[in-house]
Amino acid sequence: MEELALFGGKPVRDNKIYYGRQWIDEDDIQAVANALQGPFITCGPKVEEAERKLAEYTGAKYAVVCSNGTAALHCACIAAGIGPGDEVITTPLTFAASANCAFYCGAKPVFADIDPETWNIDPGSIRDHITSRTKAVVAVDFTGQAVKNREIREICNEFNLIFIEDAAHAIGTRYDGKQVGSLADMTCFSFHPVKTITSGEGGAITTNNEDFYKKLVLAHTHGITHDDDLMEDAPHEGVWYYEQISLGFNYRMTDFQASLLMSQLGKIELFKQRRAAIVNKYNLAFKDVPGIIIQKEIPESDTCRHLYIIRLDLCKLKCTRRQFFDAMSAENVQCQIHYVPVYWFPYYRHRGYEKGLCPVAEDVYKGIMSIPLYPTLTDADTDDVILAVKKIAGYYAL
Repeated sequence: MEELALFGGKPVRDNKIYYGRQWIDEDDIQAVANALQGPFITCGPKVEEAERKLAEYTGAKYAVVCSNGTAALHCACIAAGIGPGDEVITTPLTFAASANCAFYCGAKPVFADIDPETWNIDPGSIRDHITSRTKAVVAVDFTGQAVKNREIREICNEFNLIFIEDAAHAIGTRYDGKQVGSLADMTCFSFHPVKTITSGEGGAITTNNEDFYKKLVLAHTHGITHDDDLMEDAPHEGVWYYEQISLGFNYRMTDFQASLLMSQLGKIELFKQRRAAIVNKYNLAFKDVPGIIIQKEIPESDTCRHLYIIRLDLCKLKCTRRQFFDAMSAENVQCQIHYVPVYWFPYYRHRGYEKGLCPVAEDVYKGIMSIPLYPTLTDADTDDVILAVKKIAGYYAL
């Protein structure tokens, strides 16, 4: 048996690769340069143009771009009217912002468990956690796979809840042939550099509801408006006049970020195809490897995968997740863990949340590990990742 690099053996590759990386080309650089050389670098026409293109791509009636995905979730909760005394149901297997957005508005996050095979939020567990105080559901498209939109929509309709889809991972994914971004009451995106497309930092909210749209616009621009139909003190002094009519935030996107976003959006199908090719290669390579479990996908989701996660079956391996992780790093394949269950963090623990709330999510978490997945990953890189996983799984196999 070949010695692991962790114990002095030869690594599968000489240089290190990481779980995610942006793809920036000359077109992207030129788009940003053009914006920087233009008359507006913020609060200009590129922002509105990016919103139109994003709405067109997703099939939504409206889009609001903002400073990041966390801001998008916060604005969605504001538009939904979430406040003190309300409860918002979400998943624990996500980045903290999916739950923090409820706290930002004075509400309480409530954690529903996940499906043990897809790792997305379980609609049955959503139903089990609904109370008279439940106001909304924040359903996360984990790794890029769409949640069970149909079932969640039925639950939200039955209990008069607002359906917010956290699609930070899922730009480019379709559900039942419809683009994610056009399905929920509001859909939130992230354009962080490791996501499928990037604007450096950035986010967006899409919706088909005009009332939500108007509230989103106010929420991300200080609650300030120039709109005659919204201002209270009309007629006003002149074209310079504006009013603050609600308490909002400065969550704006700049014009040069918007320019990068549009350039990236033009390449999204290329990115999706390359990611799909790598995912298919991984699936084929790992499907029969003892000790390795791969994510199951629902047939309704035509997924643009943001993350590729392997789950270690620790009952079939004589190692811990940490030992496997360190062994991958020594082979020069740097992985990441997505995610620590949100309610395990001290901030949540100090507010009364305890371990054991979502046993399926906690069990899945103990074995998951994100391996490299991004469009510039070469075939040779992908072969090295597969070799490293198989080498370590074989070494530690029972």
